[in-house]
Amino acid sequence: MARALIIVLDSVGVGGAPDADRYGDAGSDTLGHIAERCADGRGDRPGLRAGPLTGLRAGPLSLPHLAELGLGLAAAGASGRIPPNLAPAGPPRGAYGHAVETAAGKDTPSGHWEIAGLPLTEPWGHFPDTRPAFPPELTRALVAEGGLPGILGDCHAPGVAIIDALGAEHLRTGRPICYTSADSVFQIAAHEEAFGLERLYDLCRVARRLCDPYRVCRVIARPFVGAPETGFRRTGNRKDFAVAPPGRTLLDRAAAAGRAVVSVGKIGDIFAHRATGREIRPGPNAACVTAGLDALATLPEGGLIFVNLVDFDTEHGHRRDVPGYAAELEAFDARIPEILAALAPGDLAVITADHGNDPTWTGTDHTREQVPVLAFGPGVAARPIGRRETFADIGATVAAHLGLDRDGAGTPFL
Repeated sequence: MARALIIVLDSVGVGGAPDADRYGDAGSDTLGHIAERCADGRGDRPGLRAGPLTGLRAGPLSLPHLAELGLGLAAAGASGRIPPNLAPAGPPRGAYGHAVETAAGKDTPSGHWEIAGLPLTEPWGHFPDTRPAFPPELTRALVAEGGLPGILGDCHAPGVAIIDALGAEHLRTGRPICYTSADSVFQIAAHEEAFGLERLYDLCRVARRLCDPYRVCRVIARPFVGAPETGFRRTGNRKDFAVAPPGRTLLDRAAAAGRAVVSVGKIGDIFAHRATGREIRPGPNAACVTAGLDALATLPEGGLIFVNLVDFDTEHGHRRDVPGYAAELEAFDARIPEILAALAPGDLAVITADHGNDPTWTGTDHTREQVPVLAFGPGVAARPIGRRETFADIGATVAAHLGLDRDGAGTPFL
């Protein structure tokens, strides 16, 4: 039996999906636009990527190892052009292509479930971009059951901005900050110390139940610390309360076959902790890559590791931070040699994404994009796999590689 490693670069899209115009995202291209900004000198930042204050210029985006695996060629398949500086220096060393999401929307759970062979067939519910955004009966029930003096926010908003705007009032009144976005989410931000972390989690559990009739995908706890005088910052104690997948996923099939499953990052939350095996949540992207490699070192034959690298999305995409996003990509690229060295004969690694979050785009929400599919490992032939009509082809490929039952959607490409 072989082993498999799936790494999701959260939000690293490679060009607008065929139906991107329905979402106002026609022309979005997370990777391509970051590469273009870097090429023309707008991807620099002192202390992160060299900038004008240092007298240096970081210049083009440098992802030599990902380019060697076919990332630039995958992007060309999706967008019609190889992003600046992402052409491979020689023949690609992996199978490469791009995939289209069949599920509606552009949210994290739908993307991950489809990667795992379960495309969502019914759209999620969303809250309108109005004030108030939430149905009054939902708000009344949350206030009553949560023992709250009321809520703040009740609107669409970027998470960092709304905490900056309402953090002081939250501390003064004890009212949690509730907000949403273009995704199917109900987010609750509260001060870890003044409100209490466990109290915030308990409130999110109440909200999870109350949001079920509205088909809301995720309730997210967004704890923060700080003070009005010094500023506020979100902590690493975010917790997602997601709806469970409505059918069997690749993880379910692996668990049913008695295979070892390791989930790194927020994979456990995304799959509602069902069939997610040993869950590791070490923190930032770099720590998640290290945790995945450590797990691979002892993973038995037939095992599966599923990694989510969320910082691309939360720290840089939503904050429209091109230099930070570029630096995060370059930091991951530098780990590719470690990943290649860790793969044993028969192993398969797949690098992909779940949606886009173009930091050059309007607003602060995800973008409806195609995603790269890079498959590699000892014995994996280097070749184009073209456009995959569903993310589920990834799950089908991994299932076939591991010798699992293929009762999910998708067609294997290896």
